[in-house]
Amino acid sequence: MDTSHTNSVKLKYVKLGYSYLVNHFLGLILIPIMAGVLVQILRVGPEYIVTLVKSLHLDTIQVLCSSFLIIFVLTVYFMSKPRSVYLVDYSLFKPLSIFRVPFSTFMEHSRLNLKDNPKSVEFQMRILERSGLGEETCLPPAIHYIPPNPTMEAARAEAEMVIFSSIDDLLKKTGVKAKEIDILIVNCSLFSPTPSLSAMVVNKYKLRSNIKSFNLAGMGCSCSPISVDLARDLLQVHPNSYALVISTEIITPNYYQGNERAMLLPNCLFRVGCATILLSNKPKEKRRSKYQLLHVVRTHKGADDKAYKCVFQEEDKEGKVGISLQKDLMAIAGEALKSNITTMGPLVLPASEQLLFLFSLIGRKIFNPKWKPYIPDFKQAFEHFCIHAGGRAVIDELQKNLQLSSEHCEASRMTLHRFGNTSSSSLWYELSYIESKGRMNKGDRVWQIAFGSGFKCNSAVWKCNRTIKTHVDGPWADCIDRYPVHIPDVMKL
Repeated sequence: MDTSHTNSVKLKYVKLGYSYLVNHFLGLILIPIMAGVLVQILRVGPEYIVTLVKSLHLDTIQVLCSSFLIIFVLTVYFMSKPRSVYLVDYSLFKPLSIFRVPFSTFMEHSRLNLKDNPKSVEFQMRILERSGLGEETCLPPAIHYIPPNPTMEAARAEAEMVIFSSIDDLLKKTGVKAKEIDILIVNCSLFSPTPSLSAMVVNKYKLRSNIKSFNLAGMGCSCSPISVDLARDLLQVHPNSYALVISTEIITPNYYQGNERAMLLPNCLFRVGCATILLSNKPKEKRRSKYQLLHVVRTHKGADDKAYKCVFQEEDKEGKVGISLQKDLMAIAGEALKSNITTMGPLVLPASEQLLFLFSLIGRKIFNPKWKPYIPDFKQAFEHFCIHAGGRAVIDELQKNLQLSSEHCEASRMTLHRFGNTSSSSLWYELSYIESKGRMNKGDRVWQIAFGSGFKCNSAVWKCNRTIKTHVDGPWADCIDRYPVHIPDVMKL
């Protein structure tokens, strides 16, 4: 047998033994102590215990005061305890097949729209070849025109199409009436009209006049956890409430028709999508809700102007145009991720992983700064990972940094392939993929990790309340049996 393989197996069992000892340290200590106390009680007998209690000479007033103090402490504890926030259900927009943009269609339109700049056409083709997108991603109706027609009217039509259809589906699934909604939060980064999208929803569904309505804009693809965090804060101060969270990005007004390549990149990656989530703090919703919110962590690392420049740069080699990922953006994303991991780690990691991380940190600070930092094994804290499907490079980077398996990143890669980058709603398409595969069981924990402008890294942790059966509807219903599919590094067009 290979010596290195034998050593790795031994190391694996050593680490498993270490994790078990550290994570169950208190139990292993308390069991023999409690056994000793029990043996001592049995040895002295019940008569001795009764005599000991009588010798304390406790009168009625002392007993009542002690009882009152215990009740008071317990009441304060339960009153100050944060309210549980449940995810009752969520719904996703599924575009019609007539909105599909196969690569051939996309490139034909690019050649017509950029006929005076063939290098930009070639640039877009190289991006698509390496993007990880499939042939079934969709763009809104206005972008299918030649030339595209990105008017305000068309943008509002797209917003109504994606938002209203997903809300209708969610209300139908949950049985909750529009008048019962107490909080409304809509996040859309680049399309922020007046009246706002939240006002559009209030007007359409005749929501209550005293509804708490919020419209978040300009926060990029990582805004969904921010919206969830805002909803959680509001639900802490408004008991017995429903919160409706809508995460989307309206593509129509942001479709670029010029020749600057940095601006052409989003045209290749972003696609239409929307997620509508119903949250509640009502105790009665615990039983039927899908998930319970455990944690939300928000981190923001500032970026200089270079971070907003072209993510891809052109390189001429032997007459070919190659695409290379610039390091500026990924470096900033990495810093935001590190901050998020540092904050999230103590909240979710078992004691064994926290201890190893602490030893690594002390060793690097005191003994040798060149020591390789210990990367916590987040697979011990989570069963599922939903990484923002912003592009293949983002998923690759997180898989490498978090040491995840291909199966852990499957939902993200398949979502990118089937629906493209749907911005802040991509996390929910990924969660739906996991459910549609029948992999979500009661007690499973999910880590949603989102990246956005700035460069921000925001994440949310959910715990599954019940085993979720395979979806019979939803965006994956007609194609889940075909997935996962093999995605080549370069798909030649």
